[in-house]
Amino acid sequence: MSASHGPRTPGPGPRSLVFGYHTMGCVGFDALLRNSFEIAAVFTHADDPHEEVWWGSLADRARERRVPVHVPEKSDLKGDELTSLVASYRPDFIFSFYFRWMIPTRVLTLAPRGAFNLHGSLLPKYRGRAPVNWVLVNGESETGVSLHAMVARADAGDLVDQARVPIAPEDTAFTLYGRLEAAAAALLDRALPLLREGRASMRPMDVSHGSYFGGRTPEDGRFEWDWSAERIYNLVRAVTHPYPGAFAAWGDSQLLVWWAAPVAASKPATPGTVLAVNADGITVATGEGALRLVTVQLDAEPELPASAFALAHRITPGSVLASVASTSPEPRTPSPDPHRSHGHGDPK
Repeated sequence: MSASHGPRTPGPGPRSLVFGYHTMGCVGFDALLRNSFEIAAVFTHADDPHEEVWWGSLADRARERRVPVHVPEKSDLKGDELTSLVASYRPDFIFSFYFRWMIPTRVLTLAPRGAFNLHGSLLPKYRGRAPVNWVLVNGESETGVSLHAMVARADAGDLVDQARVPIAPEDTAFTLYGRLEAAAAALLDRALPLLREGRASMRPMDVSHGSYFGGRTPEDGRFEWDWSAERIYNLVRAVTHPYPGAFAAWGDSQLLVWWAAPVAASKPATPGTVLAVNADGITVATGEGALRLVTVQLDAEPELPASAFALAHRITPGSVLASVASTSPEPRTPSPDPHRSHGHGDPK
């Protein structure tokens, strides 16, 4: 975990440490440099070989600027070595930009001018993990980014600033994330000079008026045809590429739906019944309305336009794509709010 660094010397601005990952980590890193902060070191994560890495590398960004990079293990956060290492840099500020693990309070207090986290929601709503996915799953029309002080409780410290971002009906997690990056850059350009000059005005966060959501897994992409078309569509756009995807049972297989659109049902039918097949896709009856499948994939078969998939699998009007579960899974609700979470604004 060690990296070479010399004694503290006068820098261009307040000495800061960055705990970060993902493209948002790069956004925060660049904003600090742009606003005359000295970055003494970066603490980041190793890429998970089981995860599709589609984001920019904060480690590479830091190394290009000859900033020391540390890649701690999660267990290191419980020991004294990390605390001693952070203390050796004598930071004025600590910033967390999508770092996936909770930073211990004993580390946060080593920054006399404060420790701040960038979170991808309008706090106190959607505290916790994967907010960009959860807001789409839940059909929200607005989200945003928040800069707040870090405390022992996850995403609960005083707010420095926020920026609102509208959610378009056609947004996916990927497109929404791109707009959150732009909003975060603008927010940091507004807030960082105030922090640097000691003029930031912070307001308490009332978490009793918010919500907390936990992390998501690929299994959370499962849906049933007796859900409403709108609910299925919201799940599809929340977890389509580059995420693992939404899927329904197809016998012993999984039918992945990479893109779809809710449409009016032409006639009443049992959920899962094919109502139409044409060049636009496969229209399927749902619990409320109908869903036009546009791009699909069966297990490890090639991803196909739904119209081509219908030809390959002899799907015609009246076909039933899968049996409907006798009890549909309930929508995920806000998780219990633990004293310690798995990370600050984790995108995973």
